[in-house]
Amino acid sequence: MLQIPFSDATIAPGTVISWSLRTKHSPHDERNSTVASASFNQDKHHSSSEATRSTSDGIASSITVTFDIAGPLDTAALESALLLLVRRHEVLRSEFQRLAGDLNCTALAPESIALETEEVGHFHTRDDLHTHLDKTFKSIDTLSWPLFLMGAVVRETNATLYLCFDHIVCDGLSMPVVVDEIQTAYAALTADRAPQLPSAGSYLTFGDDQRRRYASLRPDDDRLAYWKDFIRGNGGFFPRFPFDLGVPDDHLYPLVNRAFPLLDAHRTDALAAGARASGGSVFTAVLAAAATAQHRFGGPGVYRSLLPISERTDEGAGAEGSGGGRAAGEAGGADGAPNPWQHSIGWFVNTMPIEFQVGEGGSDHATTIARARAAYGELQRHTDIPFVRAWELLAPESFALHHWPFPVNFFSYIDFRRTPGGLRHPLWNPTLHVWAARGNGISHWFHRTATGLHVNMLHVDTPQAHEISDALHDDVVRVLLEIAGHRSAGPVSIPRPSRGTTTVRT
Repeated sequence: MLQIPFSDATIAPGTVISWSLRTKHSPHDERNSTVASASFNQDKHHSSSEATRSTSDGIASSITVTFDIAGPLDTAALESALLLLVRRHEVLRSEFQRLAGDLNCTALAPESIALETEEVGHFHTRDDLHTHLDKTFKSIDTLSWPLFLMGAVVRETNATLYLCFDHIVCDGLSMPVVVDEIQTAYAALTADRAPQLPSAGSYLTFGDDQRRRYASLRPDDDRLAYWKDFIRGNGGFFPRFPFDLGVPDDHLYPLVNRAFPLLDAHRTDALAAGARASGGSVFTAVLAAAATAQHRFGGPGVYRSLLPISERTDEGAGAEGSGGGRAAGEAGGADGAPNPWQHSIGWFVNTMPIEFQVGEGGSDHATTIARARAAYGELQRHTDIPFVRAWELLAPESFALHHWPFPVNFFSYIDFRRTPGGLRHPLWNPTLHVWAARGNGISHWFHRTATGLHVNMLHVDTPQAHEISDALHDDVVRVLLEIAGHRSAGPVSIPRPSRGTTTVRT
């Protein structure tokens, strides 16, 4: 699964069919619904949307996945597969309502949900199709139900499916789950078999339990010690991006969405071998490379950043044998046991700070990888505290903001090959499209696929941000090649395109 801007995806024209949720009962009919407290992530996201609805800094974002189905489309089978997806995952049947300050999440009963089909029309050119889909994807509204949309571009010999979600109901790792589940169910239904799908826990249960466990947390709780240590070293709650992007801290600006290749599959394998020789992994090598690139560009010798950490793990079954969560690509339990949330849809993401020192002179990669690995191991021991709750307790002066207070150093990594259905991604051609209208900084999503290592970045649209992101990209590639054993001092051999990688559907 490749993560690219939707502007870089080329989908062949065809007939667009859309499906929308409808209910057989009123969404407020408690006899046909389950009510729970929204998660901390959902509450903050929803309150930000409420606060900015009538301002120029309106928060708008979406997560979209597109993928292919080979052969003439069996529309009835696909509709049944989509309905099964919605009925299996409570969060997709949910709406949100704030009562007495608390955000409640109400999920309609599975049997109360149906799908309504609409043939939107035939699009004769890629440009017209792209314009329609782009407008459709940007119509998702956090404050309106339903919180996602579904459709397909149908041709005589194949089809491209799309599902677009508001972040409040899903995360990036939910997208492989969506693709795998629909493909599996569709294949069974077209063969007149009942779909056999793995169990999937409810995110409503997860979020409600999290709220109950941490609602009474106080600033003097010993469980906040990791965050407090970070704050003392950092000088504040948020690690600032170390370069001037040319924007004031207290404003949001239009964002540029770009995707670049980093290493092809062969060189990524070499990177893995080089990382193992230093006691690390591709994840810690990329983390070390990001830190080293910033240092070489004039940044500090101590790297500080926020990392999204997957909460789709058994307690105590984190990466490399440590407790807590794991980087988003480090799927599965450390002992190989099934993950209870692996096939669930929801916002299973905590955000944690990390800090470590770059090796001497920015050239001692083995030392930097070892420090990154040790820092990540320490981070994993403290992932139980939800980020939003820590922010509220330890930085209350900025918690009322509907965005982070200034450009923040943000690093994300996913190995999509290790997600549900990951081995079949080359057949299904799934792509992930993250979109946000406005922001005040720069975010990097590094990810590994069968074709190699890639990065998608969103940053403010300023000359400084373009210059800095381009320079850091080149330095990251250079460091990765050095770790992989490529010691040439010449120019980077993988060109940096002016736009992101293009995915072609025919």
